[in-house]
Amino acid sequence: MNTQRQPLQAVVVGAGYLGRFHAQKYAALPDVDLVAIVDVDLDRARAVAAETGARHACTALADVPGHLDAASVVVPNEAHFNATSALLERGVHVLVEKPVTGDVAQAARLEAMADERRLILQPGFLERFNPAVQFLREHAPHPRFVEAHRLGGFKSRATDVDVVMDLMIHDIDIVLYLIDAPVCEVRASGTAVLTGRLDIANARLEFVGGATANLTASRVSLKDMRKVRVFSEGGYAAADCATRENVLVLRGADGSLPMTPAPQLVAHPACDPLLDEITAFLAAVRGDREPAVAASAGRAAVAVAVAVNEAIARQNRV
Repeated sequence: MNTQRQPLQAVVVGAGYLGRFHAQKYAALPDVDLVAIVDVDLDRARAVAAETGARHACTALADVPGHLDAASVVVPNEAHFNATSALLERGVHVLVEKPVTGDVAQAARLEAMADERRLILQPGFLERFNPAVQFLREHAPHPRFVEAHRLGGFKSRATDVDVVMDLMIHDIDIVLYLIDAPVCEVRASGTAVLTGRLDIANARLEFVGGATANLTASRVSLKDMRKVRVFSEGGYAAADCATRENVLVLRGADGSLPMTPAPQLVAHPACDPLLDEITAFLAAVRGDREPAVAASAGRAAVAVAVAVNEAIARQNRV
């Protein structure tokens, strides 16, 4: 009996820096037919289509012919809602890059649309597929305090949103992934440095039950850093998201802790988080697994990011 499955028909909407990488991953996967690349710049769409073997290059989703199963939305943030809603209305499962939108009501609407149509809407939180972050989830249960630094140099391509929506939202999702409780208070500060939007920000999140997270994000730093540190009653765990390494210090089984605890260093093998993310998305589309990141996680992260921006706005008015 022939059990070979029909290829999934996929489209990538957005052929910019990150969209090109999405297209490369779809093109490399078996049982996937990359139907089209869609971008407002037709020459750019054609270039990525030629590189990846996509059959069509279009400037509008409406111009993509035939049936579609799955799509990546990798357009500027202000276009996320329109592109994603159009795909959902067409009956297409969607992986949408972070943030899902910059508006909580829009994020909730997209979530409802997907639910009504029984479609997958997976937010693109790439760090969920980083083994160093997964290690924290497994080895640092019941966090009491989380500290995260996500610092990078200035890049002009990422200025369509502020640093909270651009960078800090990764760590917002990580702390929501690690701490199973609602956020009850948000305090924050930040400022523009090189652009007209926030370029550096710090937020303190307090959760029901007493856990706290302190997050710092900057896109105007002289060195890169992507680190998360988790403190709990049982010990300390850290993740370097860039190098995929962990440090773990645990209290002894008898509750003792030596005066100079020896940290356990854990290095993870090379991996491709974007490929893993897209592979998990397509497995959910096929019904082989639950979505790796629920649509509700995208809405929750946007809600906290909006609250952070509102807290900064209040602080800057004082």
